[in-house]
Amino acid sequence: MARWTVLALSLLATGPLPAQAAGDPAAGEKVFLKCRACHQIGETAKNGVGPKLNGLLGRHSGSVEGYSYSAANKNSGLIWDEATFRDYIKAPQAKIVGTKMVFPGLKSDTEIDDVLAFLKQFDADGKKTQP
Repeated sequence: MARWTVLALSLLATGPLPAQAAGDPAAGEKVFLKCRACHQIGETAKNGVGPKLNGLLGRHSGSVEGYSYSAANKNSGLIWDEATFRDYIKAPQAKIVGTKMVFPGLKSDTEIDDVLAFLKQFDADGKKTQP
């Protein structure tokens, strides 16, 4: 019994686990400038060198209509969620070997949090769903 009490007290002493940072959409808009050469987002977004990124989360990789994806991307089986995006954006060519996305990746967790917060504002039609 004493061991369990010590374990419980030690867990309480360490405090709660830190929450995943929500990110700052305004800072993310600035980070997105690194992406803007290839990707667009918003109500007037079009596919360019890369696909438009409206409604990214929840979407299957390689599924934006009208964009010519690499076979590697189309066949990756990925569904974009926060964890998958975080992993991918750190090293796109390592996550999807054979992707045509030539980007060195974002290495800063803060930048990733921020750009993710920015992207999450836009629904599939490019309308801002969050302020």
